[in-house]
Amino acid sequence: MSAGCGPDGTPAPTPGRVLLVTAVALIDVDGRILLAQRPEGKSLAGLWEFPGGKVEPGETPEAALIRELKEELGIDTYHSCLAPLTFASHSYDDFHLLMPLFACRRWEGTPTPREGQTLAWVRAQNLRDYPMPPADEPLIPILHAWI
Repeated sequence: MSAGCGPDGTPAPTPGRVLLVTAVALIDVDGRILLAQRPEGKSLAGLWEFPGGKVEPGETPEAALIRELKEELGIDTYHSCLAPLTFASHSYDDFHLLMPLFACRRWEGTPTPREGQTLAWVRAQNLRDYPMPPADEPLIPILHAWI
């Protein structure tokens, strides 16, 4: 077989742009992980995801995550509370998503939905009960093994 990764040895297709998005597995004292359901009107509405968002130009993934958690959930955390865990790399039709996933067990405040999303605290073994975007699904077994 040739060096390509496709079933016939051809290289996998490359989309036009890479979108950097950061996400977090917020883990409470009972070992549950916070999921947010994408609200109506957004792409992938109704699917569950790990909180986070787009990394703006000049921003680090950690800084973006701290900002997004404040905006979306009204909580504060710090760079020292974010542990890099894994990442997702997934090609959608019009872009390629690169998403570092951090774990966080310490934050200030109570997560409250501020952008129309629904929140759920979920045990790692129950994450598959919540339909997720394709990029998030490969993260489930890693979280299950890690927690």
